[in-house]
Amino acid sequence: MSNDNPQRPGPPYDESASNASGEDPRETDTSPQERATTLNWDENVPSPTETSGENSGLFDDLLSGAAIFDRKEVLRPSFTPNNLPHRESQINEMATILVSALRGDTPSNILVYGKTGTGKTASAKFVSQELESTSDSYEVPCDVEYINCEVTDTKYRVLAQLANTFIDDNRRRANEELDEIAAELEALSDGTPEAATLRERKATLEEYLETEDGVPMTGWPTDRVYNEFFEAVDFYQRVVVIMVDEIDKLVEKSGDDTLYNLSRMNSDLENSRVSLIGISNDLKFTDFLDPRVKSSLGEEEIVFPPYDANQIQDILDQRADTAFEDDVLGDGVIPLCAAFAAQEHGDARRALDLLRTAGELVERSEAGTIETSHVRQAQERIELDRIVEAIQTLPTQSKLILLAIIKLHQNGETDVNTGEVFNVYKRLCDRVGADKLTQRRVTDLISELDMLGIVNAVVVSKGRYGRSKEISLSVPAEKSREVVTRDAWFDEDDLSPAE
Repeated sequence: MSNDNPQRPGPPYDESASNASGEDPRETDTSPQERATTLNWDENVPSPTETSGENSGLFDDLLSGAAIFDRKEVLRPSFTPNNLPHRESQINEMATILVSALRGDTPSNILVYGKTGTGKTASAKFVSQELESTSDSYEVPCDVEYINCEVTDTKYRVLAQLANTFIDDNRRRANEELDEIAAELEALSDGTPEAATLRERKATLEEYLETEDGVPMTGWPTDRVYNEFFEAVDFYQRVVVIMVDEIDKLVEKSGDDTLYNLSRMNSDLENSRVSLIGISNDLKFTDFLDPRVKSSLGEEEIVFPPYDANQIQDILDQRADTAFEDDVLGDGVIPLCAAFAAQEHGDARRALDLLRTAGELVERSEAGTIETSHVRQAQERIELDRIVEAIQTLPTQSKLILLAIIKLHQNGETDVNTGEVFNVYKRLCDRVGADKLTQRRVTDLISELDMLGIVNAVVVSKGRYGRSKEISLSVPAEKSREVVTRDAWFDEDDLSPAE
């Protein structure tokens, strides 16, 4: 052992082991100081079995409880199962359209509709995975690329992500092809036409690898980004299926230029073919598309209806078998999760979130078994998280109106009219220095709060005095106040009782 470069000692000595000469490995030419260092190191490193009791660490204590989950990721929306109950007809319809890709033809573009949690994305991803795996078996080059426009929501970002994906794939394939060319050239004479063709191809690939660095996420003209994507897709022969999730978000923010270019690019491609799968929660988003985009994009349409409670229960039963350890689900847990989700337009994603959150509550409390009470706690927590998110993203004027309603509520007035809210709203605007909206505009914003489920606004008849809108809070006042006052406009003084 060198003192200049000390090495960590190995495991404790095993008396059954010996070196090649039969001597005790400990009886080596090692200084007393080195031996002391080795002993001290070994003595200070506890074995896993020793990290218990008062010496156990934070995470050792947390891991000592009974496990609830076996594979928690099975309950997450991003997980794509091998079997999707009650979506067989939609999956078969999608596969029937895309099978032409395995014949080297261009599949029709598909628009997939359905509300949140109806299995649209999971089904499309499942079919796409099957398509890619089958294409490997049939040696037909077929690539599926997924883009979520909730995140990638501009024309530049969509095209840049696609371009870089295919550039990376081209670089990988080019390196593999260069290795094959090198092996073939070794077996050929230099003067043959085949060798000349291979050298020409080799030069083309090497030039591509040297010059193609990808697209930056900002800074280029959009036309240049599109050209890079076009050239990258057409560099190799293949059929490409581009899955555009939340496609309505892209149209809403960036218009339909991107969809027009993608749906029409096949007329200019030489080696590859491109097909689109658009996924949307909004059945009417095509009403805002250019007629030419609408006709080419919506060649085939598939609608995913909401699940009913029994169907959601089947989905949860299937996932729970894999997600949880044995005997941790109490009676009635899955039916209750299904019932809650069925009330919200048959949202299977909501049911999975409920079941997962209930399991996490039990895991943290070390209760051992998931009961219906944990599902109800999970429902309250998820609903509260939704409310917090909705309030946090409100514009400042909407927060002022909500704050006025909260103040009235805390003053003991549960059902108030628009005029009362408007009066308190004006005083709040004066306090924080905000511009005042008209009462008509305030009424419109109250209706928006009603649509979000933050307040309940009901028009009631007052007889000969006409009709009036009665407004009440639909969310916890204290929690709502806490969220509103995080805004830099407000402080605790703004929450004094209404005058």
